[in-house]
Amino acid sequence: MENFIAIISALERSPEIILSLVREVPEEILKRRPKPEKWSAHEHACHLAAVHPLMSSRLDLMLAEPTPRIRPYLPHVDDGEDALLKTNLDEALQRFTRDRQRLVERLKTLSPADWERSAEHGEYTHYSVFIMFRHLAMHDMFHAYRIEELLLKNDWE
Repeated sequence: MENFIAIISALERSPEIILSLVREVPEEILKRRPKPEKWSAHEHACHLAAVHPLMSSRLDLMLAEPTPRIRPYLPHVDDGEDALLKTNLDEALQRFTRDRQRLVERLKTLSPADWERSAEHGEYTHYSVFIMFRHLAMHDMFHAYRIEELLLKNDWE
């Protein structure tokens, strides 16, 4: 379970990768969706900032409760259709960076037993603090990949 050090490191580095990537996206395609139901680069970036309060509250719950239950977050159900398009990108990126720094500092204080704490999650067979933050690290890179796809896209409809 010592892999939590790698997870913390990945979480700590991702804002630098994501912010520089978002800044490469030309203004004229930043909010352009590849298809009506697919997110723009702007939406992918703003989503990363939007999930931080959720992750912090889940961590609080998992550290405080003996048998916590996590409700799945489904952006297409839980958020308004154009909510992320209406979000100020600069403010979201600042919030993402600030919240991530706070989260990383907090994760560095967790004990190995804290990383193993588990919860019941509506989407998964098992879920722990470790899985949650490994998931978050991969989630960052998934959205970064989507932003880069949009940056490099040459066949806009």
